[in-house]
Amino acid sequence: MTQTDLTRRDGLPDALRILLEKYPRDIWQSHRNFDGLTRFWLERHMMFRQALGQWQTDTRAFLDKGRDARAHGQQTARLGGFLINELHGHHQIEDTHYFPALSAAEPRLAKGFELLDADHHALDSELAALTDAANTHLRALGDRNADTSANAARMLAQLDGFERFLNRHLLDEEELVVPVILHHAPRL
Repeated sequence: MTQTDLTRRDGLPDALRILLEKYPRDIWQSHRNFDGLTRFWLERHMMFRQALGQWQTDTRAFLDKGRDARAHGQQTARLGGFLINELHGHHQIEDTHYFPALSAAEPRLAKGFELLDADHHALDSELAALTDAANTHLRALGDRNADTSANAARMLAQLDGFERFLNRHLLDEEELVVPVILHHAPRL
């Protein structure tokens, strides 16, 4: 049985995959209802993955002593602030606008949109922990007596855990939302 808790699930429960079976991922871009909004939304998801990957890569380079501390701090502040703020804004729009509209269009999947909303609340606490780890690391970079490697390693561990969490959510969200849009686009 598939878990619904984001930290334990390995995909959407079967009951929420009913439209995904009709609209599998490999046909999305060629479907007549795949429009600019859907493309933009998926590109935002890719952007989140890429920003997180860049942040992880930069942190690993710092830990491997190949990245200047000042440049690393600037990159951490830039990528961290961007990723965290953009995810909050993205989720707010989904929760207040898109999910209610999509749930109304496809009531059989209302539980799926409730699941995604619960993911967003869980992601909020993960984003707060990531913010704390990044801020702790940034303060350490400015303190000559701090163990910047240990702080970077803690932040990287937080980033790596967040990556698993975020990827599971984004995949599940895509597999629920895109088929609903493809199925109901003319009425949305």
